[in-house]
Amino acid sequence: MFGKKSGIFIQMTGLSGAGKSTIAQETALLLRKRGRKVEIIDGDYYRQHLCKDLGFSKEDRNENIRRLGFVGNVLAKNGVVCIMAAINPYEEIRRELRLMGDATKTVYVNAPLELLKERDPKGLYAKALLPDTHPDKIKNFTGISDPFDPPLVCDLVINTAKDSIKQSAMKLYKFIMKNT
Repeated sequence: MFGKKSGIFIQMTGLSGAGKSTIAQETALLLRKRGRKVEIIDGDYYRQHLCKDLGFSKEDRNENIRRLGFVGNVLAKNGVVCIMAAINPYEEIRRELRLMGDATKTVYVNAPLELLKERDPKGLYAKALLPDTHPDKIKNFTGISDPFDPPLVCDLVINTAKDSIKQSAMKLYKFIMKNT
């Protein structure tokens, strides 16, 4: 039902370049036009501040998402629409976040790996695919040399290979409005 104005925490999951941050930004614009309080927890930004002590091991990635999830859930409990745009690669930690509260929803931003390699907006896939001996090689890159668990449980799937950013943002917007 539209207009309840309760908070929600959207934990996005998807590979680098799938469109998580861009969709979150576009959706936030739509929500703010409706007078909603919105916070985007961008994985890259928060890693530089709240999580700068963490590396990229599985344990550190889980702790990163745990911290972001805690912040997101606190905001949701206070009536904010909170969208976490982070790779969020492991099903076990996504499940842990879902157990934090009923306001937590999982959104899978999906696109085929081959398309993401072509898009490569930050040049990260190119670096991850360099020979192991190359000094610019990115190690532990999700989807290439580190695993990505497609979600077993999700509340919404957005496929950016089929839908434009505007269409994807509208899907997320409608989902949020229906669930808040």
